[in-house]
Amino acid sequence: MPLAFVEKVKGAMRIRAVDRTARALGLGPGLTLADARARVPDLVVEDYDAPADTGWLDQLADRCVRFTPMVAIDPPDGLLLDITGCAHLFGDAENLTATISAWFGEMGVMMRSARASTAEAAHALARFHRGTVSDEQAAVRSLPVAALELDSESDLGLRRAGLKTVGAVANRPRAAIAARFGAASVLALDRLLGVAEAPLNPRYAEPPLVLERRFAEPIANTDYGLRILRELTEEAAVELAEKDQGGRAFEAIFIRSDGRIQRLQVETGLPTRDSDAIIRLFSEKVETLADPLDPGFGFDSVRLSIPRTEALRPSQKHLEGEMPGESDIAALVDRLSVRLGRHRVQRLQPCDTHIPEKGQAARPFIEVSAHKSWPVPKAGEPPSRPLHLFDPPERIAVLAAVPDGPPHRFTWRRKVHDVLRYEGPERIASEWWRSKGDPLGEKRLTRDYYRIEDANGHRYWVFRHGLYGREKTDPDWYLHGLFA
Repeated sequence: MPLAFVEKVKGAMRIRAVDRTARALGLGPGLTLADARARVPDLVVEDYDAPADTGWLDQLADRCVRFTPMVAIDPPDGLLLDITGCAHLFGDAENLTATISAWFGEMGVMMRSARASTAEAAHALARFHRGTVSDEQAAVRSLPVAALELDSESDLGLRRAGLKTVGAVANRPRAAIAARFGAASVLALDRLLGVAEAPLNPRYAEPPLVLERRFAEPIANTDYGLRILRELTEEAAVELAEKDQGGRAFEAIFIRSDGRIQRLQVETGLPTRDSDAIIRLFSEKVETLADPLDPGFGFDSVRLSIPRTEALRPSQKHLEGEMPGESDIAALVDRLSVRLGRHRVQRLQPCDTHIPEKGQAARPFIEVSAHKSWPVPKAGEPPSRPLHLFDPPERIAVLAAVPDGPPHRFTWRRKVHDVLRYEGPERIASEWWRSKGDPLGEKRLTRDYYRIEDANGHRYWVFRHGLYGREKTDPDWYLHGLFA
């Protein structure tokens, strides 16, 4: 029975896709459902599910990494594979193309493929050319103008002007084409002919270092696959050492014979090329998997990619060098991040702000930004900020000689404190360019901070919220922190 998938377009039900039987009967995308039923009364109709198609295309793209790490989605129904540097793994480009076609055929997927020097040419040849391609430029120039994939008005205008092939358009002056059909038509033409470059946006960025081991026969032993991963890690360590680099992120890809891809990803807080440490992290990752590493009918290949590298040169361990235990802490953090998740192992990071309660933020320990240095206080000077900070600040009642002067007495948590000494004010204005309002629920107000000491020797950090007479007639007072 002929089958068609339909969707609603501008109030009319139109065919989006058909099977072979329906296509043989003259049906195709764009035809209204009414016309299709008039031609083929026994047509079976299903609703087109765009998210399902997108998901299936994503799965196919993930599985195609068995051929090359550079795989891009070519919507709505295509994939682009950059096989540069990969063809020799399959003999040559011809064998690789045949292998890809056979692999899709085994999954029951109908496909048309083309191999070209640019992604645009491959895209157009696969969709608009029939037969083998012996001369790429000649084949591209023989394609219909529809291969330029312009808007319907420009496409119709080109054909009415007698320009029915890409070659016919290319033979005309570029300026004349741009003046009549727009600059987009010239850009599309140049990209198709390979004159202008168009970036390929792969699903996964090309990593700086990739190592792979392919097997003559699928291996069904997980331990052997992990042993191969160790060998790849050792090889990667040698290459990284030659470049004075270390890895910050590592990904192991196990490619099964049934097309399924299993990925293991680990990160480190510091660049490393220690193969033993990297393998320990991968082992920890395997133990935390909800679904075990299953070879199925066997692994066809194992790949190790290092998507992020940094400079790693010999460093001094002590004597104004690395702090004792720093490497041990980094190793512990790496293991905890693998077991618990990178966002569950955090450290406080200083932030570029004068607002005290915003001066720090919790960030994953292994992020580069988490290793910013904290400001070092001047030797012999008292600390300018308290060790204990209240968030939010606590309201206090203050008695002062003048409204805009320092506090002489304050009441906090129902207890009265007489001020013996004070230092200030330190004026901190609100960050009007960052927030819409004040954290304390009022309009943006200036704060005057005082470091004070009571009769018992306890030291506090208090502030007056708002400039007297200019921002507020009766400013409130808050206790923001306690000094040690």
